[in-house]
Amino acid sequence: MNTTDEPQWFAIHVYSGHENKVKSLLDRKITEGGKEPEERDIREVIIPTKEVVEIKGGKKVRSTKRLYPGYVLVNMILSQESMFLITSTPSVIKFVGGGSRPQPLGQDEMNKILGIAEEVEEQGPKQEIPFEVGQVVEVTEGPFSDFSGTVEEIIPDKGKVRVQVSLFGRPTSVELDYTQLKGY
Repeated sequence: MNTTDEPQWFAIHVYSGHENKVKSLLDRKITEGGKEPEERDIREVIIPTKEVVEIKGGKKVRSTKRLYPGYVLVNMILSQESMFLITSTPSVIKFVGGGSRPQPLGQDEMNKILGIAEEVEEQGPKQEIPFEVGQVVEVTEGPFSDFSGTVEEIIPDKGKVRVQVSLFGRPTSVELDYTQLKGY
């Protein structure tokens, strides 16, 4: 097998939900090798994630979501030894890529993946608003509590939803925080 001296990024398919386990096993194998970081075949193991805000129990909760469930990214120098180290790790299914030789991820792909993580850090966590335009919702808090309405617009930047409610028999648009709503 040909080897390159430059480390490249490879995607590894793992059992879904076992990403953290695989990362910690690989990190342990890497450090047990006793080599300096720049001398190791496997340099870094990451699980691409993003921070989001969700509603749990009626409250906003920050949580971390995996961008690619079932995949772990490894920065390594491709060799028989490094391939064996990866594929012999429990919960690893295979390298991503056709044929017997794993295909490295392109620099564009890695910039996109790593760029997403940087973009999320700069902007703060993105709000995942669990409603859709046209959905019927009930207002649970605020001056319009117990009103029902239809979602007209979702404003993810602000975490707001514009809802049309019937006020004194006339359709009225109100802008509410999405945590004040409950879907049917």
